[in-house]
Amino acid sequence: MPTVGDRIREVREHRRWTQDRLAEETDISKGFLSDVENNKRNVSSEYLLRIANALGASVDYLLKGEPSSAESVSQAPVVIPQALSEAAHQLSLSYSKTIELLNAHRSVIARRSNKDIKEFTVEDWKALYEALQKVFG
Repeated sequence: MPTVGDRIREVREHRRWTQDRLAEETDISKGFLSDVENNKRNVSSEYLLRIANALGASVDYLLKGEPSSAESVSQAPVVIPQALSEAAHQLSLSYSKTIELLNAHRSVIARRSNKDIKEFTVEDWKALYEALQKVFG
């Protein structure tokens, strides 16, 4: 029966990524990723989420081997708003950190009514990042 590590390797190889590339995208050491893929170490939920986001795979798939009904192993491409891209550049954020910020924003927006939603500016993205850093360090 395939493990979480087996499925991470499967998706990584499907994307034609090396462990070096995945390590860079997730800010996780290559050695740790190798240990996870070879079933020598377990992966935390935080790292699993980073890996899933970077690979475009669902956490459900990585954990259970079952894509959710709305997702498959390869999701649609992630669209990063221009203002977020500029803020990420100014803050020197990695791709995975940028995706984490985008997902945090989506999580907050999902709880608000549509009439209150405004398009974020570069400064709004930077302020959100700073607020998250204060809370989650």
